[in-house]
Amino acid sequence: MMMEENLPEDLANLSELDEKSLLEVLTGRFTQNLIYTYIGDILVAINPFKYLSIYEKGVSEQYKCHEKKSLPPHIFAVADRAYQSMLGRLATGPKNQCIVISGESGAGKTESTKLLLRHIMELCKANSQLEQQILQVNPLLEAFGNAQTVMNDNSSRFGKYIQLRFLNSSVKGAKINEYLLEKSRVVHQDEGEQNFHIFYFMLAGISIEDKEIYGLLDPTHYRYLNGRFGQEDAVQTWRVKYAEVCNAMDMVGFEEQEKVDMMTILAGILSLGNITFETTDSDVLKVSETSRGWLKATAGQFGVQEEDLLKSLTCTTSVTRGEAIQRLHNQQQAEDARDSIAKVAYGRVFGWIVSKVNELLAPKVDCDVELNEIGILDIFGFENFTVNRFEQLCINLANEQLQFFFNHHIFLMEQKEYKEEGITWETITYKDNKPILDLFLTKPIGILSLLDEQSAFPQATDRDFVDKLNSKFKTAPNFEVVRNHTPLFTIVHYAGKVQYNASGFLEKNRDTIPANIRQLFINSVTPLLSVLFAATISRTGTLMPRKAKLQVAEDNFNSTRKQSVGAQFKHSLAVLMEKMFAAGPHFVRCIKPNRSKQPDQLDSKLVMDQLRYNGLMETIRIRRDGFSWRPTFTEFAERYNILLLKPDLPLDKSSCMSILNSTELSGWKCGSSRLFFKYWHQEELARLLERLGRAAVVIQKNYRARVCRRKYLALLAEFRRQQAGSAGERGA
Repeated sequence: MMMEENLPEDLANLSELDEKSLLEVLTGRFTQNLIYTYIGDILVAINPFKYLSIYEKGVSEQYKCHEKKSLPPHIFAVADRAYQSMLGRLATGPKNQCIVISGESGAGKTESTKLLLRHIMELCKANSQLEQQILQVNPLLEAFGNAQTVMNDNSSRFGKYIQLRFLNSSVKGAKINEYLLEKSRVVHQDEGEQNFHIFYFMLAGISIEDKEIYGLLDPTHYRYLNGRFGQEDAVQTWRVKYAEVCNAMDMVGFEEQEKVDMMTILAGILSLGNITFETTDSDVLKVSETSRGWLKATAGQFGVQEEDLLKSLTCTTSVTRGEAIQRLHNQQQAEDARDSIAKVAYGRVFGWIVSKVNELLAPKVDCDVELNEIGILDIFGFENFTVNRFEQLCINLANEQLQFFFNHHIFLMEQKEYKEEGITWETITYKDNKPILDLFLTKPIGILSLLDEQSAFPQATDRDFVDKLNSKFKTAPNFEVVRNHTPLFTIVHYAGKVQYNASGFLEKNRDTIPANIRQLFINSVTPLLSVLFAATISRTGTLMPRKAKLQVAEDNFNSTRKQSVGAQFKHSLAVLMEKMFAAGPHFVRCIKPNRSKQPDQLDSKLVMDQLRYNGLMETIRIRRDGFSWRPTFTEFAERYNILLLKPDLPLDKSSCMSILNSTELSGWKCGSSRLFFKYWHQEELARLLERLGRAAVVIQKNYRARVCRRKYLALLAEFRRQQAGSAGERGA
């Protein structure tokens, strides 16, 4: 962990900070395995894609109650600063803190979250069961919420905000908030990608005897796994991971029956995916003969009657004026119903796990005891794929919210430094993305409001939704109309333009399930499935389990309008922003050095693109528009004392004033410890040095000419003297 003198650890202290210098320093540090660099109070972390010894016990011991400048940049330093700030040991009094981890998939956000948690637990002197339970939450959530993608072998397919609750210096509990689980992955994965980890862990780790109990068959049979399974080395890894998941569930406090039920439901989801349909001569839909066994298996695993499950898949029953009306599904509708059941069942399993964890980790203190908090936000990075769908729209909205929060913080940070140095604040404009947020969130004509409006009409199509957007926003600066037969539209985001394909937007926003499924599953003989579907969903999308037999609550649920996915996400983001604005923020910007996930390789263009997405280029611009060059008195006096032609000047404030007063510079400011210059001041000082240099050349030239002339005259005189002496000798 040695520091190279020519590679500064905090780029905010560079006299000149621009894109070129930023990239040069980050690249140089990366080649020396220095993956962490500060930009003020922002930590830039470049994923090394290899093992480094900087996380071992001895290193973590160093980063306990340390001065920021005394040790190299590190993720442990961020954890320590947040912890000490929460306790009021730094400049401010005790205050809630939040750590925002951002970056694209594969940049290292999940690993950074785990390292932060680990170090904070060590700072608490964590050795009780509670602290161990908190640490076991991550592997549990990873198994059910992460998946292998083309970009990342362990990609988080949901966002999470972990709230650690403290009484004085001791952790007393925790709460997990999860955002926008990618449920569509359960039923479909793109080429080269996998389903959620837990399916593979389960199929590799469950014993042959238990597989018979759960009704699990050869993994290659399952359509939801694309009929593929890993090589033997991968399978062996999954076996180990399954054991770790079981251990985590034991540590967190899951009961044996709950684990059995959960695995049974997951087995049922896999079996459900293999049910296929065909039409009869009378155009009535039926389950294909080859999948009758899968229907029987699914019904058994879900604990429901086979006939009732079949009816839910092949028809919809509604009651109008007391009369039951049955509408038969076509093949596409039946397949959609099948996949909808799989997605909602998995989503509720995941929501139940989070709810169960929160119940077990809730602080065991009196309600009137005030607890401090450190929140850790690990959320999806900005996404711009070949085809961008509803999930990307929500993910990029979240990134717009976080960018707004980040810009606001950087702006306040600049104000704070000016104030500390006694500099009069000058208003600096910055790229404000509030108009983009308004485009999404304004009522009643924001994108999400219009999406809800169209979702409420059963006959509305995705094309109708895009037509409505085109009509309302055709003149909006951040919206572009796409003339195409497919339902496309473009948003000019903070990080760049993204074209969205609205196919499936309305259905994903409605998140509907077959009408009879909820009641069917509430009556399931699989206890956990009954609990999952008797649960209600909060305004922020949180699963709230309750007893299935509470019929009054059931009636209340039916009378309450269901929140759309977009509305739930909007509410959850509002709650998150409220928490973050009330806390002291810390930022970890994770960077992916290359697309191939190889160690010791850095793609400069890729890194620069991420720095722009992360808002760090805007941070530089804010500084550039203000006083971008901020040398200390010593630095300035050492470099420019030549302007006074007094090399023995003391390196202090008075010398700096003497130097500057000898120039015609204007617009600079003098702080309490450093000078503040506009970026063009360096150019003017460089010209002065250049003019002085030219004058020095003239002086040197004349001096050398004079010296040479003196030497010449001396030599000439000597020559003449010698000539005169020789002539005298000849005359004699």
